[in-house]
Amino acid sequence: MINMSIEGLPFEDSWEASLGHPFLTGSWIIWGAPGNGKSRFAIQLSKYLTQFGRVAYNSLEEGIGLSLQRAFKAENMQEVDGRMIILDKLRYNDLMALLEKRRSPDIIIIDSLQYMGLNYSQYTKLIEKFKNKLFILVSHSDGKRPEGRIAKQIHFDSFIKIWVEGYKAFPMSRYGGGAPYMIWEEGAEKYWKGKNV
Repeated sequence: MINMSIEGLPFEDSWEASLGHPFLTGSWIIWGAPGNGKSRFAIQLSKYLTQFGRVAYNSLEEGIGLSLQRAFKAENMQEVDGRMIILDKLRYNDLMALLEKRRSPDIIIIDSLQYMGLNYSQYTKLIEKFKNKLFILVSHSDGKRPEGRIAKQIHFDSFIKIWVEGYKAFPMSRYGGGAPYMIWEEGAEKYWKGKNV
């Protein structure tokens, strides 16, 4: 094993600095308080990940509506046409059926975990059944921790854990990186101004 050549994905620039060179398997978790940029970060991340596989963004909290449309326009998501699909409040059984199809998405973003109503048994079944896929779960927060028992269990399992506050993402990654990621400079400047960080 020591002599094996094991290399992660060739992330570059700020993504490499934050997340290192990850593999697109297992689970990652993103969490933070409302209005701090976690969905915006998830959209930016999903756009970047389309370079490495097909992405499905499961919008459970907002559904396909004006708010999501504005967020996608702000990030120029039309640039990834054909490499990403939007799922409108797809529940567990329907998600399983989708992923069992040939050429199903490689990367699945679930926004949010609480709206999905996922239990730990369902989560582990997803991870074990689809070992060659990556699941990124967006969670509400309870203080500075993910909200609820299932979110805390997923946090423990995840290869990358990303806390979002004041339009900055603070990652802990098993793949290197670790630098904060700037989600929205203007919003971050207003939020962090005068704070001791």
